[in-house]
Amino acid sequence: MANLNRVMLIGRLTRDPESRTFANGGKVVNFGFAVNNSRKNQQTGEWENDPVYLDCAAYGGEKSKTADLIEEHCRKGQQIFIEGRLKLDQWETGGEKRQKLKIIVGNIQFLEPKENGNGGSGGGRQQQRGGRQPGEERPRDEEYDIPF
Repeated sequence: MANLNRVMLIGRLTRDPESRTFANGGKVVNFGFAVNNSRKNQQTGEWENDPVYLDCAAYGGEKSKTADLIEEHCRKGQQIFIEGRLKLDQWETGGEKRQKLKIIVGNIQFLEPKENGNGGSGGGRQQQRGGRQPGEERPRDEEYDIPF
């Protein structure tokens, strides 16, 4: 039986990327990511936010520049699309076994235009998706609008 481990998410960085370089020239960039799950409250009819917070890592080196792109162009609060796989990290602290799911990022797309002038947050280039023209507003769906 075949297996598939692929994750595609649109969300926002919850902290600036932090990089670490290895002796062999490789690099890992770690960052926090939040995806908003909106749902309608059946009793009030109001939309409620239920964010999911994730830890992400992107690796770089000779073959992949994903870590470099994230380190150079991504900042806290910026909205991006990430594609990757799930990895279960396990460790022991004080005799207690701990674990958490982490996203290993393989691809990234910047969803916000590059900021001009003083750099500001974000600073990533916008990639065209869905046949939109440069500068054309991206359609938004209330159900999936990320408010943070």
